[in-house]
Amino acid sequence: MTTQSRPPLPPFTEDTAKQKVRMAEDGWNGRNPDKVVLAYSEDTQWRNRNEFPVGRKQAHAFLTKKWATEHEYRLIKELWAFTDNRIAVRFAYEWHDDSGQYYRSYGNENWEFDEQGLMQKRYASINDLAIKESERKFLWPLGRRPDTHPSLSELGL
Repeated sequence: MTTQSRPPLPPFTEDTAKQKVRMAEDGWNGRNPDKVVLAYSEDTQWRNRNEFPVGRKQAHAFLTKKWATEHEYRLIKELWAFTDNRIAVRFAYEWHDDSGQYYRSYGNENWEFDEQGLMQKRYASINDLAIKESERKFLWPLGRRPDTHPSLSELGL
C-alpha cells in the first residue's frame, strides 16, 4: 500500500470521473514515463494489446518503448461510464512510425482505482487504422490538448 494520494478519489461522481479522465489524457500527452507512472499503484496490472506489464517498473519500460516508436503522439480520451472505483473510457490517438506512416489508434480502457486514487488495473483494447497524413484530426502542438479542441464525439470519432 502506498501513502501517495492522487485526487480525485473514489467513489467517483460524473464530474470527478471526467476530471480523472482528463488528467490521464494530459499525462499521456506529456509523454513522460517518469511522471505518468506516478498515477499508477506500485503493483498496477495492465493489459495493452499483447503486453501485460505488472508494477510501475514494467509500466515505465512499456511507456518508454511506446513513445520511442509512436512519434507525434496525440491522444483524446472520453468518459464512457463510471461507478464507485471504476471508470471506462473510449479513446483515439494519432501517431506515425519510423517510416512516416500515420495511424489512428482506437480503443477502450477499463480502469480500477485504489482508495488513494491510484490506478491499480488498466485493461486496454486497441485497434490501429493506417491513415494518410492529410486525414489527421489531432493537430494541436505536442503536449496537452487545448480545451477548445473538439472531443471524440464532436469529431465524429
